[in-house]
Amino acid sequence: MDAHLQALEDEHAWLAGRINIGKEFLYLSRRDCMACGPDMDETLFIVRRALISHGKKEYEMPAKIGVHPFSDVFFHAMPAYLPTMKACGCKWIGCYPDNPVKYGLPQTTSLLVFNEILTGCPVCVMDGTWITAMRTPAVTSLAAAELHPGAKRFGMFGCGVQGVEHVRFITKTLAKLEAVYIYDVRPEAMDNLCELVKDDVKIPVIKAAGPEEIAANCDVMSSATVIVREPVAAVKDEWVGRGKTILPCDLNTFWDPKTQLKADKYIVDSAEEHELFAQMGYFPGGLPNVYAQTGEVLAGLAAGRESDDELIVCSNIGMSVCDVAMARAVLAGALEAGAGVKLDL
Repeated sequence: MDAHLQALEDEHAWLAGRINIGKEFLYLSRRDCMACGPDMDETLFIVRRALISHGKKEYEMPAKIGVHPFSDVFFHAMPAYLPTMKACGCKWIGCYPDNPVKYGLPQTTSLLVFNEILTGCPVCVMDGTWITAMRTPAVTSLAAAELHPGAKRFGMFGCGVQGVEHVRFITKTLAKLEAVYIYDVRPEAMDNLCELVKDDVKIPVIKAAGPEEIAANCDVMSSATVIVREPVAAVKDEWVGRGKTILPCDLNTFWDPKTQLKADKYIVDSAEEHELFAQMGYFPGGLPNVYAQTGEVLAGLAAGRESDDELIVCSNIGMSVCDVAMARAVLAGALEAGAGVKLDL
């Protein structure tokens, strides 16, 4: 028996000792995931492994497919198989930008089904929203450390769940940071972020008066706002100087498309997924030429920053290889802790 198959047999035996495979599955709520899932340092380790496996093409992950009940919303099915981490599953995620204001609900909600690889049986259904909230800033922070390790000021556009976690995570990977700038169209969101991170972030968190202030002061910037087809272009191209690193989580929505098109290096987490979004109309001015994928840079297969004056854009819209890798860790923690509810299949 080869080593990979033996590892799957061992995984099956481990799971079978804790759950009746094929007869039941474990349900994990968001609270369960938060209690049993990896902390920030563990998340960075897990996500880095997943990204490097992606960069080395040690995965199976089709581009996201989805449905769109309204013009400004989407549901995406995100399956992935990651042999190196014995992780296989699918996340079903919806994004409704108006939810927070109209209904007092999160913009993003999701569930993730995790399957046992040897038999294919679903062994866990868990909240995917917390996993998304953790793996997304981990990707940004790992990419930032690789592309701009000496950064002294980080700017965050959007102060919702993702903004909060980005501010927390970025101080883990950018060791020379002296300040974090934040901006949101809702002043109360900035106040809330400052309150939530005050015990974790020991450098100043500055509430900017507008996007131009962040663009002028920050070496590295990220955005986690809404995802819509027509760019908002809140950050004007003329505000963005040479030597910056921009890491959007919201495609090209927030930034002037000119900035991405003129970048010396346009890096993406998944070229296939960006091409799919372009076909769907999310890059009306055209998808910039892709230099490399984030995992390829982390794996040392493509160069990152090669000069101080390079303008680099690294667009990470989220990959299910990171989701299933995180889900594997959440499931392991939950089974060890006896958390969750077992339900019949």
